[in-house]
Amino acid sequence: MTDLSPTRARAIVERFEPLTVLVVGDVMIDHFLIGQVERISPEAPIPVMAFDHEEYRIGGAANVANNVRSLGGRVSLVGAIGADEPGQQLLSELRSASIDATGIIVASDRPTTRKLRIVASRNKQVARIDFETESELAPKYAQELLAHQSEAAKKADIIVVSDYLKGVITSELMTQALSASRAREIPILVDPKIPHLDFYAGCTLLTPNHHEASTATNSVIHTDAEAQQAARSLRSRLGCESVLITRGEHGLWLLDGSGSASEPREKSLPAVAREVSDVTGAGDTVIATLALGLAAGATLTEAAQLANQAAGLAVARFGPAIVSAEELLEACTNQ
Repeated sequence: MTDLSPTRARAIVERFEPLTVLVVGDVMIDHFLIGQVERISPEAPIPVMAFDHEEYRIGGAANVANNVRSLGGRVSLVGAIGADEPGQQLLSELRSASIDATGIIVASDRPTTRKLRIVASRNKQVARIDFETESELAPKYAQELLAHQSEAAKKADIIVVSDYLKGVITSELMTQALSASRAREIPILVDPKIPHLDFYAGCTLLTPNHHEASTATNSVIHTDAEAQQAARSLRSRLGCESVLITRGEHGLWLLDGSGSASEPREKSLPAVAREVSDVTGAGDTVIATLALGLAAGATLTEAAQLANQAAGLAVARFGPAIVSAEELLEACTNQ
């Protein structure tokens, strides 16, 4: 498990362009109201913000797709929005990012998932309001989504499931995705949510954060040894090939079972030392980079090392962030 050389990194990243990643999951829009806090309200002990401007960012599974495009790959996105203005805003943002959104369905009985953040100077959040539902899609919409996923899987080089627990990922949808992965012999990567854990059994790679891994294994994860045990426990429970636990400032823990099932390779990848601005969406950047790396022929260890560098770039930026291929290669050169 040697470090990834700049030459090898470039060889992998230069193969991203023709690859197609199918991203399935909960799409959302991140809405920011930005201004200056100048005083405390006389009505209640809360800050009064003078509005300056607003921004929209692509979020959730759509942020995974946005990172794939930014890194040079092609992407098919399957998910659901509501019949509302935030949904139309999200579609507009996807078109601007050249993301194939033909697999996005409009479900009139639910809102588009929107995270509204009120942000003051120096990117300090004052409040957040979530517009969302966690209920599963109605049967007619679920069937429509299954059809889109089935069609998109025929052309994909790899599948990513981005589960934010907003109703898109169901047992039936996951079963179909796993079947497509096996039938076409392509990897399937899952960014999980714990209530759906058993849905993912048999996936190629599971990428929980340390909080999720801790909850799933009823354990605490502070050390490499504890991360190692949690990864082994998850792999045993789900019968998945590999597990990568994202650990914030502690980097990544990788259990790589892609070679020998009996003797998986295990490695701690320290976080890349950069100033942390915002961890929002960092997991999306990680799984997008992993997917393209694996589809490009990298080993899982190499793909994880690329993803670690990409995460270091993403957390230095405010809000859901994207990383370009050029930025990633520069980070690998300057590591």
